[in-house]
Amino acid sequence: MSVRATVHGAISIVNAIATGKGATLGISSKVEATVRSTAGSGIFLESDSKSISSKLVNKVVETAVPKHDLAKNKIEILLKSEIPTGYGLKSSSAISSVVSLACHKLFRSGFTDRQVLAAGVDASIATKVSITGAYDDACGCYFGGTVVTDNYTRRIIRMEKTPTNLVAVIFVPKSRKRGDVRQLKTLKDVFERAWGFAKDGSYWNAMILNGLATSHVLNSDPKIVLRLVEEGALGASVSGNGPAIAAVAKKDRMQNLVKVFAGLDGKTITAEINNKRADVHEL
Repeated sequence: MSVRATVHGAISIVNAIATGKGATLGISSKVEATVRSTAGSGIFLESDSKSISSKLVNKVVETAVPKHDLAKNKIEILLKSEIPTGYGLKSSSAISSVVSLACHKLFRSGFTDRQVLAAGVDASIATKVSITGAYDDACGCYFGGTVVTDNYTRRIIRMEKTPTNLVAVIFVPKSRKRGDVRQLKTLKDVFERAWGFAKDGSYWNAMILNGLATSHVLNSDPKIVLRLVEEGALGASVSGNGPAIAAVAKKDRMQNLVKVFAGLDGKTITAEINNKRADVHEL
């Protein structure tokens, strides 16, 4: 039996490292997993990216699939991803969620969204891919739209569709160098305030405040965030723990934001807003 699952990516509105509370916005870049089970044993991963963690994928499968099914099935996974890995663009959360969803479809009838997300989050913590489990990232990828969460209690505090007249402009630097993520906790009160903005629906104020704070700690230039806002960005921030920088604007301001990144060493990508939840179906 084979199934195919699709989960989209997301960008940060509020980083959750300092407080355990975060917010994300779904974008159109996606990850697709085709999972096949046959008689036998073992987990076999084929991917279009060498940087996708087989350790994470294996742990998701071991968490999502009942032990008695794991013992008597050979599980083959084909992953295709449009999301650059290792830049703060939620690739790990998208991958863990898409593999979990496919495995639940194959081996567990009547599963819930919460069960799918829990398996991915637990695997992320167990493999040390994430400090908090990145429940905010997982929800942003899985449900789409704008999502505000408490990661430690794994609760969605606020969730709504994002206007589709907006676009995300994302700069992916050539260097993956980033600052000391642990230092984000020194600005805990600032991130708490940013999350408060998001909880109240003031997403762009939240994103800008998050962007200035994360830039300061993670060796990114805060002036880039300010320039993006000057050129029409509603919100702009380091995404996740960086080093990618993401900005959201109305579509007619997109080229202005692209020009801000033009002189920097890296590539600029654009993505539509995503409000679609994850999808899975039998093949």
